[in-house]
Order: sequence, then C-alpha cells, then structure tokens
Amino acid sequence: MKLCFELTMPGRGSWNGRWSGEKDRHIIIRTVDDEKGKSLDGRSFCYRWPDGWTACVTVSAVDAKEAAKLKKKNRGFGGYDWMVDSIIRFGTITTRVVKKTKEKEERNNEAG
Repeated sequence: MKLCFELTMPGRGSWNGRWSGEKDRHIIIRTVDDEKGKSLDGRSFCYRWPDGWTACVTVSAVDAKEAAKLKKKNRGFGGYDWMVDSIIRFGTITTRVVKKTKEKEERNNEAG
C-alpha cells in the first residue's frame, strides 16, 4: 500500500509567525504493508518543540497515479524524513534519541 505523508507547520515560533515553506507541499510517498497502511491511513501526528514550533504529518493512502501527481508538486520534506520513519516504525513521532535507544534495545533483545 502506498501512503502519502504530508508535512505542515501549524505552530510557528518564528519572529514573524511564518514558515518559509508554508506555500509549498512537503510530501513523502512510502510503500508499506497493507496492515500497517490501514492502521496509519487518515491519521495525523504532531510534534512540538520547546521553542513554539509544531510540525504535523498527515497520512493518506494513495494509488500509484495519485502518488506520481503528488511527487511532481513536492518540495521535499525539509529534513524531517525522520518523522515519517518514526511514524512507520513506532506509530508516533519520537525524537532521534528515543528512536536510537529503542533500536539499540531491539538489537540487544534479538542478540539474546
């Protein structure tokens, strides 16, 4: 199943209350298994930083034709790809530190 992850910044802690990328579409298309896709489709995930900024990632299922159209309008994900990785892997947006800790724990559990 193909999922479209779209990034917005509804909370902006900048001096002028603006985000330089607010006029663009920030999209990542990922292919996931159907079970994972169904659990994420239609959901939104938010992440708040202490400085007042808030990111929101909205997830929607798309077909191959729609994915191709969206990719043409895409302006990149602004370095926030880790949020999508976190959503797919953990079902929430976690910080990189927490993510690395969980990955290390999983490796230790697999090792015995």
